[in-house]
Amino acid sequence: MGTAFFGHPRGLATLFFTELWERFSYYGMRALLILFMTAPIAAGGLGFDTGKAGIIYGTYVGMVYFTALPGGWLADRFLGQRRATLYGGVLIMLGHICLAVPSLATFYAGLVLIITGTGLLKPNISVMVGQLYDQEDHRRDAGFSIFYMGINLGAFFSPLVCGWLAQSDQFRGVLERAGIAPESAWHWGFGMAAIGMFFGLLQYLAGWKYLGDAGMQPGGAGDAATREQNRRTLTRGFLALAVALALLAGLVMAGMVRVTPEGVGNAVGIALLVVTLAFFGRLFTSGDWTDAERKRLVTIAVLFVASVIFWAVYEQAGSTLNLFADRNTHNRIFGRAFPAAWYQSLPPIYVILLAPLFAWLWVRLGDREPSSPAKFVLGLVFVGLGFVILVPAAGLAASGVKVSPLWLMLTYLLHVIGEVCLSPVGLSATTKLAPARVVGLMMGAWFLSLAVGNYLGGLAAAQYEAISLPVLFGGIGGFAILAGVVLALLVKPISRMLARSD
Repeated sequence: MGTAFFGHPRGLATLFFTELWERFSYYGMRALLILFMTAPIAAGGLGFDTGKAGIIYGTYVGMVYFTALPGGWLADRFLGQRRATLYGGVLIMLGHICLAVPSLATFYAGLVLIITGTGLLKPNISVMVGQLYDQEDHRRDAGFSIFYMGINLGAFFSPLVCGWLAQSDQFRGVLERAGIAPESAWHWGFGMAAIGMFFGLLQYLAGWKYLGDAGMQPGGAGDAATREQNRRTLTRGFLALAVALALLAGLVMAGMVRVTPEGVGNAVGIALLVVTLAFFGRLFTSGDWTDAERKRLVTIAVLFVASVIFWAVYEQAGSTLNLFADRNTHNRIFGRAFPAAWYQSLPPIYVILLAPLFAWLWVRLGDREPSSPAKFVLGLVFVGLGFVILVPAAGLAASGVKVSPLWLMLTYLLHVIGEVCLSPVGLSATTKLAPARVVGLMMGAWFLSLAVGNYLGGLAAAQYEAISLPVLFGGIGGFAILAGVVLALLVKPISRMLARSD
């Protein structure tokens, strides 16, 4: 299919830059979100306490990943990945435009639009990358590696740009000299995220012709009977949603239910728990599994829990650690102040630097390469250590001292070491272990673990002011390390169980 982009199909460039700009918009906005919510109203923020802001943040990031499940289903059955990605990008852009408008109503509307749009775009653009290659094409894995680089480049640049617009004294001075209220700077940062997604859509449409047939047809539409069944399922889903919303509206009007961010967040948490239990309950009880398949499913369930814990800790970057950077860190380097949001650029640049090194290391180790569960152990231990080493800094911060940026730089380095141990092998291990008839379903399980983990991370952030920082950071880090130790004890039994099932 051509070699016009570093020896890869020209369409890879289209998807690379679309994902780069989408991640630019997502991480640029995420770097500001909890800081904006907790900033005083006089400073242009929403004036929320950290308990309320943490629940909203956790609900938002959890739902971003959860909606990948219906987003993938809609693309498979009706839209095709190509149109789903386009519609998702448009919704994301509109969401960021809403955030650029200073009002509480547009703030919540913007979050809903971004959640919906990301659910359509995120899973389907990755599918199209694979569709650019034939099944036997040896360039496929390298193509995904290049695509992954686009994610991290977008995530690196966006906090620098959006953070400078939203938080820097220099840009606020520019606004003031122009006769514009400097406290509106937050919304200029959100507006830049919208512009980033706009650039992504422009080049996506310009490169549409280079994608060939990738994502044009819904692959799961099937024959006429299947298509009719899909339509009935979709209709029932919309009807159920409409009934639920109408019932909720009636309860609100009757004064029996108050719709608050905390209430919505708690409802999302309950829904995630129910979906997770129903997912694995149905998985273990509905299939006519062989003993070998059932053992593999048990292993997947163990790795699912480990993944949830890892992401709950790792994704504190945008919440707890972001607050620590803003409130408790001396944000100056070489005598010059910089926005707290800039720390969010550290993880992606660490990934860019470390991912090739670890890929080389695993190959170099050969037969001594750690198993997938062992890599999960390493991921949990390192992400936990990232918080444990912050405990002394948190103690200093609790006494009113603003600590050195080096503390957070080291924390993020340890977190990314954990990420490159766990994240690249997570989906691969899940799909390898899954019985062939439910491989697609297991991809959904990986996104579900991200959703639950991100949501739980937000709940931890809600305790930022309720618990002393040394206890909070030590508890988060210690829990991850303890989970790693438990999983380490299970590595050999899991390996023996899988060996007997082969």
